[in-house]
Amino acid sequence: MKRLLCLLAAVAGFAAAQPPTAIAIQNARIIPVSGPAISRGTVILRNGLIESVGANAAIPADAWIIEGEGLTVYPGLIDALSTVGIPEPPPPIVAPGGGGGQRAAALAAPPSATPPARGPEDRPNTTSWQKAADLIRLTDPRIETFRSAGFTTAVTFPTQGIFAGQGTAIDLSGTKPGQMVVANSVGQYLTMLNSGFGGGFPGSLMGTISYIRQIYLDADHYKKAKEFYAAHPRGTPRPEYDRALEGVLESPRILLPAGRRVDVDRMIRFARELNQPALLYGLPEGYRSADLLKKANATALINLRWPEKPLETDPDEIDGLNVLEIRDQAPSTPAVLVKNGVRFAFYSGGLTRRSDLLKAVKKATDAGLTSDEAIKALTLTPAQIYGLADRMGSIEPGKIANLVVTKGDLFDERTQIQYVFVDGLKYEPVPEPPAGPGGPNRGARTPAPGDQQ
Repeated sequence: MKRLLCLLAAVAGFAAAQPPTAIAIQNARIIPVSGPAISRGTVILRNGLIESVGANAAIPADAWIIEGEGLTVYPGLIDALSTVGIPEPPPPIVAPGGGGGQRAAALAAPPSATPPARGPEDRPNTTSWQKAADLIRLTDPRIETFRSAGFTTAVTFPTQGIFAGQGTAIDLSGTKPGQMVVANSVGQYLTMLNSGFGGGFPGSLMGTISYIRQIYLDADHYKKAKEFYAAHPRGTPRPEYDRALEGVLESPRILLPAGRRVDVDRMIRFARELNQPALLYGLPEGYRSADLLKKANATALINLRWPEKPLETDPDEIDGLNVLEIRDQAPSTPAVLVKNGVRFAFYSGGLTRRSDLLKAVKKATDAGLTSDEAIKALTLTPAQIYGLADRMGSIEPGKIANLVVTKGDLFDERTQIQYVFVDGLKYEPVPEPPAGPGGPNRGARTPAPGDQQ
């Protein structure tokens, strides 16, 4: 009898140690994003997916119940352009006579034993075959930091070079990188990087554009040669395998940098010439470019790190009127784009502290963007842009169980994140690190997409 009682106790202990087969968040306010808010409802999660949601959703008998009284449930946030999960590359070397922005000689490639490129045939600064999915490392501390800020998904890209590589949508959870991957190739990240003086081809913005154009001409010829060989292998010389062109052809869309209005116009025309679906990223002068974006039916990725005076600038240096205007008006870009019917999503731009993200979003809402539009730009819209809306971005049955549970409205500075669910696994946010020296946005940070444009 004693042995039987011990056995029963052991079985009971084993059962208690098992994760729940279902989780129910009940009596919470629910913001599905894809439909009207539910003032008091229940979300059921099972096997990493949303099983049901609604005011009258029945709670299964096997569910663990989380009382949601006073809490609000949102879809997990999506960083639409990120480097989260990818180890930080060596710092780039500033080319002689450098400076910032797309107008400067930009940044030189890291030193290597490879001689400077002499022309497009040398494939300079090109790793188009590289996938972020193959670079993910669980040791990146930003995974936990971003998750604690409410992000459940990052669309993360390699960013070094002209054709930097293919982005991957990852969920910020898992015990190995392969578990994190939602979609392994969502786009090719392009920059207008050039080698600078003495660095070989291309040595100018015109040279970089010419090189990208040549790559797409080569890719088109390569594709046709492969198709012809597949249909007529006998008597036809087989085309040589080219991993750079394979990477270009595999990418469903391209990402192009666009800072100034002239850059927006140039990149829209360039994407049309290349006959490629394109996303324009950066857009600090998007408020000046809404008409161009609307006319082209273009899609934008807006950097939440709004322009500010760099720390390294001479404090006695007087900024020009145009620079001051951009710093003042950049946060109005989202509201202007909404008014013009231009689709856009936000990306963090290297901001990692939740308080900094809240301040960045608040600048946009103070400039006319509604809270609902801001939430959509961080949830459903990025999912739609990357063709992932069938599995994430809103709270609907069958979608991945990525949720943020808050005490208060999401973008209220007094709001606390209670729980974050990623693939149905519950996390509690870690305390936020203190601000760096010089203010909340002035601490050390990893390079972010768009920094070099």
